[in-house]
Amino acid sequence: MAGAFVLTGCASTGGSAPDLTTLTASEAAAAVCSGRVSSEALTRAYLARAQARAALNAFVTLDEAGALAAARQADARHASGAPCLPLQGVPIVVKDNIEAAGLPTTAGTPALKGFVPKVDAPVLQKLRAAGAVVLGKTNMHELAFGISGFNPNYNTGPQPGVRNAYDPSRMAGGSSSGTAVAIGARMAPAGLGTDTGGSVRLPCALNGCASLRPTMGRYAQTGIAPISHTRDTAGPMAVSMTDVALLDRVIAGGDAVAAADLRGVRLGLAPDFMVNLDADTRSAFDAALDRLRAAGVTVVPVTMPRLMQLNGLVGFPVALYEAHDDMVRYLRERGTGVSLAQLVSGIASPDVKGTYEALVVPRKLPAPPPANLVDAEPAYRAALATHRPALVRLYADTFAQHRLDALVFPTVPQVAPAAGPQSSSLQTFGLFIQNTDPGSNAGLPGVQVPIGLGASSRLPVGMELDGPAGSDRRLLALGMAIEGLLGRVPAGR
Repeated sequence: MAGAFVLTGCASTGGSAPDLTTLTASEAAAAVCSGRVSSEALTRAYLARAQARAALNAFVTLDEAGALAAARQADARHASGAPCLPLQGVPIVVKDNIEAAGLPTTAGTPALKGFVPKVDAPVLQKLRAAGAVVLGKTNMHELAFGISGFNPNYNTGPQPGVRNAYDPSRMAGGSSSGTAVAIGARMAPAGLGTDTGGSVRLPCALNGCASLRPTMGRYAQTGIAPISHTRDTAGPMAVSMTDVALLDRVIAGGDAVAAADLRGVRLGLAPDFMVNLDADTRSAFDAALDRLRAAGVTVVPVTMPRLMQLNGLVGFPVALYEAHDDMVRYLRERGTGVSLAQLVSGIASPDVKGTYEALVVPRKLPAPPPANLVDAEPAYRAALATHRPALVRLYADTFAQHRLDALVFPTVPQVAPAAGPQSSSLQTFGLFIQNTDPGSNAGLPGVQVPIGLGASSRLPVGMELDGPAGSDRRLLALGMAIEGLLGRVPAGR
């Protein structure tokens, strides 16, 4: 195990101190609980790594003083002989649209730079109550309205936008960009993101981390800057699937999850998810499926008629329509002191500003010429009444008919492209949410598991499992087993 490897000093040379940033969150919790490592030493190691890799723009706020104070409290608790908490002394990071007491919650946008909540969002409250140490707030695609992380705001390095942990010239993914990069570059072992159409899974696929989009409603939404109340959810992100399961257990309750027995597992593979793949992704995914088959998994070919058509009738109509009222309510009820007009006037990302000004504020949707724009409400009502229920039924029927544990597919079709303004284009957006979006719109849980580095690019490739509503723990168990079979990917450079 990596924890034993590091803590016995084998990871160091010439008598130098062991590298504590190689620990998983679960290993770190065990090390702090046993007294082999202090939380302060662990926290200092991650803070140093974050400061050394400031060029990646992973953080909006790195809270050195607050993190060290919390670490010392964790060490004092250990010294007192009190029972260990599940995450006692373990450093984590938090996406900057999730409220953390005493720290700015900017949602990556200028108008909210002065908003400092007095209390944690409930999802973060659970982690702090379990002993987690918050290192800081992570950067993100502005207002979570995109998948590139190419945000001109709050940069700590010389180049704009959050940068990929494996190659800073590449896209980080988003919208939970900073959390994924911080984990991929080992500035933290775990953290929180949010997911509307792929935003904890997509950046983890590109940065070699594991994550869970939980079933809708599994986690509280309070205290999180929104896009869509029927699609948004927080989600845990971490170095390993075991860590993701630990965070999920702290947030949602329940007993510990053990890795599943892969023998007899049935995974469905639909052709809709296998289009637009680059060579590295296809090769890594096919190799992973071969390993799974050899371990006793049955991969079942399935067809899902109208999947992408139904998804299109739900995705944009719901997100763009709900974004208006949900953001107005959030700004008012959370005491931000900012109006929607002030928020929009300050948006710096051209793609996000254009979306808010042309679509969200006037409640419009794109349409073919000559109309170009149409009122969003009819499409929204149809999505809720007809198209989303049909999408939910399609998934339920597919799982039942083929007796599936989950659907399996590449999390994103391609490895990370070049960073830059073009990474925020509508074309790139559509390509990279191709596989993550449908399950999101059906409210289903999904886990992202890193499966290797691309043969030519040496960039991470991810595999996703989407399961029936409420099957979160089963998916986590499957993800843990797959990670155990394939091994974890190395850290970003």
